[in-house]
Amino acid sequence: MDRSVYIGHNVKIQNYALIYHPAELGDGVFVGPGAVLTNDAYPRAVDPTGTPLDASGWTPVGVTVLEGASLGAQSVCVAPVVIGRWALVGAGAVVVRDVPDFAIMVGNPARRIGWVSRAGVRLQAEDAGSWRCPRTGARFRELDGVLHEEEV
Repeated sequence: MDRSVYIGHNVKIQNYALIYHPAELGDGVFVGPGAVLTNDAYPRAVDPTGTPLDASGWTPVGVTVLEGASLGAQSVCVAPVVIGRWALVGAGAVVVRDVPDFAIMVGNPARRIGWVSRAGVRLQAEDAGSWRCPRTGARFRELDGVLHEEEV
C-alpha cells in the first residue's frame, strides 16, 4: 500500500493488492487479492524530449471506492474512477469509467451486467424498473440507469 491512502473502517484488503495514493476506500470496502488501483491518467517515464520525469512531472489521480463496494481478485481500476456504493467489480475486470451504486461490473473494459444488493446478492427483477433482493427482501427502483433503495 502506498502513502496517503485513505482507508475507512472495517475495510478488508487481501494479499498482493496494489493501492496507490491518493486512493480512498470507504467504510466496509473489500479489495480482493491482486487487485490494482492505479494513480496516473497519462503514464510516462519520460517527457517528449526523452528527459526522465520525476515526482514533479506528473499529478497523481486517485481511485475512490465508496461504502460497501467490493473489488474482485485481479481487478484493475484505472484512475481516475469512482466505484459506487455497494457495487461489485468481478474478478479480472478492468474498470475505466465510473461505476454506479449497486452495479455488477465484469469484463475488459468493465460493463454492467446487473444489480447487486448490500448483501452481495444479485437482484431479481419484479416489474419494469423494480428490483428485489432475494436474501433480505430489500426493494430498489431503477430510474434512468440509476438504482435507488426504497425506504422500508
